[in-house]
Amino acid sequence: MSRIDETRTFVPVGIAVLTVSDTRQLSDDKSGNILVDRLETAGHKLIDRMIVKDDIPAIQAKVAGWSKDDNIDVIITTGGTGFTGRDVTPDALEPLFEKKMDGFSEVFHRISYDKIGTSTIQSRATGGVLNATFIFCLPGSPGACKDAWDGILSLQLDYRHMPCNFVEIMPRLDEHLKRGSGK
Repeated sequence: MSRIDETRTFVPVGIAVLTVSDTRQLSDDKSGNILVDRLETAGHKLIDRMIVKDDIPAIQAKVAGWSKDDNIDVIITTGGTGFTGRDVTPDALEPLFEKKMDGFSEVFHRISYDKIGTSTIQSRATGGVLNATFIFCLPGSPGACKDAWDGILSLQLDYRHMPCNFVEIMPRLDEHLKRGSGK
């Protein structure tokens, strides 16, 4: 089972939070606020935070730009993962992924099912890697953001989490590019 190895030192990572919404502003962005609070409480660094409209080119431009920033190791988006006409976050980002993370969606839905039952199928939560940067696309609900952070991201973004975690493989995410040891 998973565990925290207290002999290892916590390694903070740089995280950017993107809320995808036609209606939210920073002042009423509950899901974004939850993610920022949780990542900072865990000891990570908030590098940037923005809100963009439900617009494929705008989402792609912001995430692609952030993925090239050496200070950003992880991008978390919230919103736009449903099935309505304006829900386009997975449509925008999955084509950009160099590698898709099927397990993220599966574990997210497992956790979500325990809380909201079959309603979890109304989310297209997804994850992947772009430019040696982890990207996680979460639903826009505060509960879903809590579930994803508490049940998956808080552990996988903790270098002390065993038997393995994302932090320890970050330096090797771009080894296929033969650029050395990562970003």
